[in-house]
Amino acid sequence: MSKTILSGNEAFARGAWEAGVTFAAGYPGTPSTEILENVAAHYKKDIYCEWAPNEKVAFEAAIGAAFSGARAITTMKHVGLNVAADPLMTLSYIGTVGGFAAIVADDPGMHSSQNEQDTRRFAQFAKIPVFEPSDSQETKDFMKIALTISENFRTPILMRSTTRVSHSRSLVEFADRQLPERPIGFEKDPPRFVPIPAWARAMRQRVEERLHQIQQSANLSLVNRIEWRNQNLGIVTSGMTYQYVREVFPEASVLKLGCSYPFPDELIQKFAAGVEHLLIIEELEDFLEEHIKALGIACLGKSLVPNIGELSADVLHTVRAKLDSKISGSKEGSAALPQTAKAVSIPAERTGRPVPPSRPPVLCPGCPHRGIFFGLTKFDVVVTGDIGCYSLGVLPPLDRMDTIVCMGGGISVAHGMDRAGEPKPVVGIVGDSTFFHSGITGLMDIAYNKGKSTIIVLDNRTTAMTGHQENPGTGKTLMEEPTGIVSIEDVGRAVGVKNIVTIDPRNMKQIHETLKKAIDSPEAWLIVAKAPCPLYEKKNPGPPLELDKEKCRKCKLCLKLGCPAIEKDGDEISINRYICAGCTLCQQTCSFGCMGEISQ
Repeated sequence: MSKTILSGNEAFARGAWEAGVTFAAGYPGTPSTEILENVAAHYKKDIYCEWAPNEKVAFEAAIGAAFSGARAITTMKHVGLNVAADPLMTLSYIGTVGGFAAIVADDPGMHSSQNEQDTRRFAQFAKIPVFEPSDSQETKDFMKIALTISENFRTPILMRSTTRVSHSRSLVEFADRQLPERPIGFEKDPPRFVPIPAWARAMRQRVEERLHQIQQSANLSLVNRIEWRNQNLGIVTSGMTYQYVREVFPEASVLKLGCSYPFPDELIQKFAAGVEHLLIIEELEDFLEEHIKALGIACLGKSLVPNIGELSADVLHTVRAKLDSKISGSKEGSAALPQTAKAVSIPAERTGRPVPPSRPPVLCPGCPHRGIFFGLTKFDVVVTGDIGCYSLGVLPPLDRMDTIVCMGGGISVAHGMDRAGEPKPVVGIVGDSTFFHSGITGLMDIAYNKGKSTIIVLDNRTTAMTGHQENPGTGKTLMEEPTGIVSIEDVGRAVGVKNIVTIDPRNMKQIHETLKKAIDSPEAWLIVAKAPCPLYEKKNPGPPLELDKEKCRKCKLCLKLGCPAIEKDGDEISINRYICAGCTLCQQTCSFGCMGEISQ
């Protein structure tokens, strides 16, 4: 075991290496920048690392790596987490496979930032753990503990640093690298990885159960501890503030929280019961104080400790002077909290209202997305999807979408899987409006960082799922004024993608040939599948078809298209002429020539 002096950011990099991390992505921002710089400088033989175009893309790429089983980290400063909030909130529901930690550096005092934020609020919002190291040794050691908890409970982790933790230097003892015994490879499980409403509701329940399990975890005893000294004064603190507390209040008992959320209620209550006066000292928000008071525990906090700017020993000397004049020799009693009324749900059968049967959504007849998903059933690939009508590609019989995280994530998650060493080819899917919303930066990431994913933009010429609104690719503004049309193909060329092709998603031969060429290629591809939504155009692609029952061999291949116009009654298959949109996908799929235009 060797020892050396490291900054907090250097220790984060070392801790990631020792913990077996193999993927790291981030966006530079003081005070977090040097974390990835040190990963690249010292550990790039073992850890793939990249700068992404922004924090959201970095977060999503790390998600993709973790979904494939790699241990992954993403780094950013506090305002960067605002950018990455979308994937964070959904990842909390889905959970992770390989350990996942987002290292977020807050900047109290705004040394190089436009505002102050307390990242612990995001952890509470997302219902995931947040760790707060107080020196470089803890910074390194907490990485191992956090990633272990991440894998044990399938939860993402927030690692909160601050300017002083990131940039201060202290002695660190090294350890060997420990790789998890898990092969890289995504395991298909749509109810776990695709949070469409039917499955997301169960995920929501698991989030609450998981949070309670983490709260009871013995692993947290490694980072949360009571230091008993004089019991006239007890101080609850976390992060770098602990160092100032030890300097200014050397005689006080201290509850040091290395993991400040989920709140360790039993430990807090035990500590509070053992001291005469309780003081909460935390940097920025009254995160701990608010909860401790909610437990019915009398304490002092932001009435003495400033919630603006960076804390220091000098600031706490002022706090101590105020405290000495504030407290008396008797401990204040805590008032009992009123009981809240429990919400009561009334079963539908007791309301007198009928319970309607469930109607699972399907892709519409003539939907141009259907051909792409059916084409993908012919290839052994991982498909990372996105938010839109095409999310329905996850459902049987197409069953050709494996993950959904957030808008734009279909591209970035694909890149993360690819770069983590996913053995199967990875195909990322987004819609045209989603591409303009937040997919361009992900495509840029693939080109910039030399990825090889195949990206498909399903361009149905409108923002279909929300009701056919205009977008930068439609040529019309909300005020119905003509405007320029943004070309997806030109955007792809501009960001550096070399292989770009536009196809008709209702031409099955073209779909298959293009997919095979792209998936087999060692380079990234951008496929633009362009055909208008028939509901938006208020026009079907063609005349309705009928099925010749004498030619039908009942092979049922046409049923695998999932088209609601193709109906099955017992062994009999037919086409509902009043639903059929004439897209001809069934006609192209049938080997026996059963489908044709309706004879007059």
